[in-house]
Amino acid sequence: MTDDQRFLRVAGARLVDGSGTPVRLRGVGLGGWLNMENFITGYPANETLMRRTVRQVLGEERYHRFFDRLLTVFFDEADAAFLASLGLNCVRIPLNYRHFEDDRAPFEILEEGFAHLDRVIDLCARHGIYTVLDLHAAPGCQNHHWHSDNPTHLPAFWEHRHFQDRLVNLWRVMAERYADNPWVAGHNLLNEPADPTGEIIGPFYARLVQAVREVDPRHVIFLDGNTYSTRFDMFGDPWENTVYTCHDYALAGFVYGGPYPGYTEGVWVDRDQLERKFLERSEYQRRTGTPIWVGEFGPVYTGDPERDEQRYQILRDQLDIYDAHEAGWSLWTYKDVGLQGLVHIAPDSAYARRFGDFMAKKARLGADHWGSTDEGIRHVVDPLHAFMDEQFPDYDPYPFGRRKYTEDLVRHILFSQPLTVEYAELFRGLDDGELDALADSFSFAACVRREPLARILAERCRPQEAGSSGALRAG
Repeated sequence: MTDDQRFLRVAGARLVDGSGTPVRLRGVGLGGWLNMENFITGYPANETLMRRTVRQVLGEERYHRFFDRLLTVFFDEADAAFLASLGLNCVRIPLNYRHFEDDRAPFEILEEGFAHLDRVIDLCARHGIYTVLDLHAAPGCQNHHWHSDNPTHLPAFWEHRHFQDRLVNLWRVMAERYADNPWVAGHNLLNEPADPTGEIIGPFYARLVQAVREVDPRHVIFLDGNTYSTRFDMFGDPWENTVYTCHDYALAGFVYGGPYPGYTEGVWVDRDQLERKFLERSEYQRRTGTPIWVGEFGPVYTGDPERDEQRYQILRDQLDIYDAHEAGWSLWTYKDVGLQGLVHIAPDSAYARRFGDFMAKKARLGADHWGSTDEGIRHVVDPLHAFMDEQFPDYDPYPFGRRKYTEDLVRHILFSQPLTVEYAELFRGLDDGELDALADSFSFAACVRREPLARILAERCRPQEAGSSGALRAG
């Protein structure tokens, strides 16, 4: 197949290649890499604050040594080969704009920021895997949470034209850079936007799409809906060569969820409920006859065999639903410290030994939005929730209401930010070899595979060939 034939495009409700053959993108998200997240690599709060405190401890040179090595080993040749062995054909790559632009010099593109991205796009291509470029953290933060590298609870991106202008400029650069690369499946322009007014996102998307099309008219554009990619009411008729991307996390699959089937937060969750939520989130795509691609989904795991088997059943049921509707998907996430990843660090790794007690404290304090609950601090937060309910009974802030708003401010900001100092201090006194060992804990050869999850994914794509998973340990 020629390069021209490998380019994907939208044809009705499907993606097809240059020969017209349907291609259903099924793969993983590379969370925690060029956009780091606290639950994925075990640090607290948001990425920029974490990096700043670690830099203060290590100094400039050794700070760059550690993070460059971490980015190198986190996804390498063996990782791409492993994903290909499972039959997966797509990696969605979340990006933090700070790799490509410095806030102190807006609109000036950092060429060095593309080194790792170019490397992984090429690695995936060599193994027959498409990549989707996902702008996960925008200037000013497009949503309220840690995964847009937001140190507050305010998405300032929607309030300041300056931030929007910078994103348009960055995407023009990125789209032009990869315009002739057929292994880039397309551009996911903004992850999980949360425009509180619902009035800015539509016109901004129109402006952004036009800017990208001017330099790259060929690639598919992936657009997330508003309110964390669950609402599409800002769109009218679909745009040409565009996929409207929904995210489909199951309530029973969250860290506090379950049992399955059973009640989570007063909602009965079973296969029928999963399908109703999927149909609700994909209504625009089905009504307009455009491709369905679930850009993120997947449960978290607890370590309890019985509960985790329920989580695997959630995953199987969701995949059955996606298959029935010919929906593509990208599982969240590929690699982490053990909460959700297809691959995770080993319990005896240098990183787990160094940061294990700290991560346990972070969980005990409920300071990790995605990976912990308030079970250990209810004596602190329950009175606060009761006070908010009593004093502000009608307060219902966007996007998820009063209780989650309070938790964001208290657990995930107030408690998390001072924890970054403790995290950074654990780097103090380490020599270069010890720093390298921490980073190398995330290399494919040192990691453990979540075997039931790998088996489920392989069964959905094609049987895994014997011996193709390399040196990775099963676990």
